[in-house]
Amino acid sequence: MPDTYSPREMIERLIAFDTTSAGSNLELIAFVEDYLAGHGVASRRSSGEAKKANLFATVGPEVEGGVVLSGHTDVVPVANQAWVTDPFQVVEQDGKLYGRGTSDMKSFLAIALALVPRMLEAGIRVPLHLALSYDEEVGCLGVRSMIADIETALPAPRAVLVGEPTSMKLVNAHKGINAFVTRVTGKEAHSSQTHRSASAIMAAARLIGHLEQVAAEKRENGPFDERFEPPHTTVSVGTFEGGTALNIVPRHAHFVWEYRLLPGDDGAAIEAGFRALAEDHVLPSLRATAPEADIVTETISAVPPLRPESDSPAEDLVRHLSGTNLTDAVSFGTEGGLFQDAGFSTVVCGPGSIDQAHQPNEFIELSQVAACEDFLRKLIDWAANPA
Repeated sequence: MPDTYSPREMIERLIAFDTTSAGSNLELIAFVEDYLAGHGVASRRSSGEAKKANLFATVGPEVEGGVVLSGHTDVVPVANQAWVTDPFQVVEQDGKLYGRGTSDMKSFLAIALALVPRMLEAGIRVPLHLALSYDEEVGCLGVRSMIADIETALPAPRAVLVGEPTSMKLVNAHKGINAFVTRVTGKEAHSSQTHRSASAIMAAARLIGHLEQVAAEKRENGPFDERFEPPHTTVSVGTFEGGTALNIVPRHAHFVWEYRLLPGDDGAAIEAGFRALAEDHVLPSLRATAPEADIVTETISAVPPLRPESDSPAEDLVRHLSGTNLTDAVSFGTEGGLFQDAGFSTVVCGPGSIDQAHQPNEFIELSQVAACEDFLRKLIDWAANPA
């Protein structure tokens, strides 16, 4: 007999795998492969990493027009967080399941996997695809190769449902995320001889000050979309390192920064303004005393926003199954924008709250697990008898 799990049991099983992005997800992927194979469902890996893999599987006929249930397998670190329980062991208390990834976002994947036997029993005519990715938390890195695989080698789906935590609300828009690291090289000198030096920290401070001005301009002048919180593009600096000692003018400094782009706003203008300041003003100032000085900005990740679609099969499907006419927008990013940019109609809809994501003592309410299970059972019934 093939293994079967309730949604709750499958959540426990997936949470038990420590798939923090810095490590490997291969044990989880192997478990899912074996579980699916036990039910006669073939799966395929795609990867650009030695210790990580995506997994894609189809339940139902190998034809076009299916529905992708997409989610990432990696989780954020638990180090230096005040966890009351073991983050990789599900604990139930007061109607909640605690554990790293319960909300973001293993519960969605677990419920879908637990319902594979139901999909097979129903004899679905519209294929349901299970898409498990890696390294979403560090820039949506893994899903890109899986999307390429879908485009070139697999039946084209009609809709993609990304199961990030939206409290089961239908989300048809989210912000994009563009992240960078800027490294400044100056020239060291004794701090009493600043005229013979080029301070990397002072130069970096000018650039950070510019980013602060851009953030204020977006906050004050927009563009605005009140569906988002906050309703404008944001700019922030996450980390900064530089210098050696108080009495040494610093030769090195680097900082990591990002902007979260409102759909329709001009991210290219933000980057162009930053690079122009660095190359036309800050760098010449450094090179006046240090010809070897340099400023290099590298892109860490670029995740496009999800945009509302004028004619959206994915949105229509979720409306039909959920009975809602309401749509929402979120400020966090997902893999949805990448699916959409590849030409697939995409929405975000999943159990749990983003308020719990990345937090110590992360949890999902059992009511959300039940709501997601009910939604996916309706999807299965529809796939068996598509209207």
